[in-house]
Amino acid sequence: MSSLEFLDWRTAESVDNLVALFEERAKRHPERLFIADKLLRMTWGDMAAALRGFAAEHGERLRDKDVAVFMSNGSDLLTTYLSVLFCGGRAALFNAAMPRASGAKLMADLKPEMVFADHALEFEPDAILVDAPMIEGWIAAKAEGENRSGSGEDPATYFYSGGTTGIPKRILYTHAQITAAGSRMQWGWPLCEGEVFLPIAPFSHIYGYLAGVCLPIQCGGGSIVPDGFHPAAALDLIENEKVTVLGGGPPAIYQAMMADPKLDQRDLSSLRVCPGGGAAFPVEVHKRWKELTGLTIYEGYGMTEMAPISVNTAEAGNRPGSVGKSVPDSAFEVVDIDTGTRKMPTGEAGEIRIQGPHMMRGYCENPEETALVLRDGWVYTGDIGVIDEEGFLTITDRKKDVILHKGFNVFPREVEEALHSHPSITGVSVVGVPDVRAGEVVVAYVTVKPGENPSAEDLRAACAEYLVSYKMPGRIEFLEKLPLTPAGKVDRLALRAKAKEAADASALV
Repeated sequence: MSSLEFLDWRTAESVDNLVALFEERAKRHPERLFIADKLLRMTWGDMAAALRGFAAEHGERLRDKDVAVFMSNGSDLLTTYLSVLFCGGRAALFNAAMPRASGAKLMADLKPEMVFADHALEFEPDAILVDAPMIEGWIAAKAEGENRSGSGEDPATYFYSGGTTGIPKRILYTHAQITAAGSRMQWGWPLCEGEVFLPIAPFSHIYGYLAGVCLPIQCGGGSIVPDGFHPAAALDLIENEKVTVLGGGPPAIYQAMMADPKLDQRDLSSLRVCPGGGAAFPVEVHKRWKELTGLTIYEGYGMTEMAPISVNTAEAGNRPGSVGKSVPDSAFEVVDIDTGTRKMPTGEAGEIRIQGPHMMRGYCENPEETALVLRDGWVYTGDIGVIDEEGFLTITDRKKDVILHKGFNVFPREVEEALHSHPSITGVSVVGVPDVRAGEVVVAYVTVKPGENPSAEDLRAACAEYLVSYKMPGRIEFLEKLPLTPAGKVDRLALRAKAKEAADASALV
């Protein structure tokens, strides 16, 4: 990697806003590919023209206003989002698959001036549907106009946290926070000029936003956006489009690609950067990806309240199983779970708290939730972890995911790592289910390689090599695939519900 000429990550933080950085890049290489998807192939010059065409049509109405965007990854989302910023508006990014009831509640809370979508919304019939002809019209308009985006502490973008547990909480990122977060993302995964990206995680998710929106703009690169994630199709795009940066994300993405029976026949020689984030990576996933591709997954850690928090890097050190060291000008600590005030000794588990220039300032119009999470200048993550003597942070679990079995704390990740030691396993998720006698029982859901058929006892034997008796899974169930959230993480809520339903049915027999 030392022979590569990396861009200075600090440059992204020195600009007023993301649009200003885009415009500077667009003037430098207007003919370079900016984005290609099922709708369009757009150059940087095309996108610059589209922003002005959009502004000529909607600009005066959107200045200093909130705007809702319901779209999947693609040229329509990027055009709309950057145009809203260009007009001086504040964009709220929502998952395109928002259910009707949730969407209606969120719109009642936000009260946006306008709503843009890539499909009809039941809860917002007046939403403007953006498609290829509309974008082409904005490009063809050849309109004039100046960037009216704010800077510094001016509001820029809303993200939503906690979408898998009830109504999401709204977080406002300022322009300064976006540039600070983007630059630190680049610090973790250094970039060269003109990288080619394959974004996978939703742009409405903080990881997908930083990796799929900020990073390509920061390096003057281009994005090849797949129509949903299909492992074989993603591998085709890497080969055909000479992708250099994989969108990566949760381990499920890598596991799905490693399950492709023709992976060893693929030409992945263009691929250089393999980021990991969004969920904890089993060490076995790191090992198998390296063996199969020769590439290293550099795992990081972040959350909507602050991202990135830490990253494994070639320069600062890479320790599979950990999430690396703190990003610049930021800090993390591990404190006791009960009070959150006592700093834990090196190597002892506790709740992770974080701070940095890109941390959230609070949940919008939600002082109660803000007070629970933001205390004494720290964001309390709800994650459990340990810090070793070299400063590497390892996440053991979510605070709420810890299983209380017969008075003992069982961390799901430890059980998952043990199950991954069996060579047939391709995916694992461990949850707790209420039990009258034990408090909770450890339940494991697993997927296996095609054509292989290990028994539950085979897997328990593998676990016995690593786990004491109280940590052993009480029940192991085999699934064709693990359920995923829209962000590509394993849906633990769905698995908990499935485990409870099975336990309730068993109790009736």
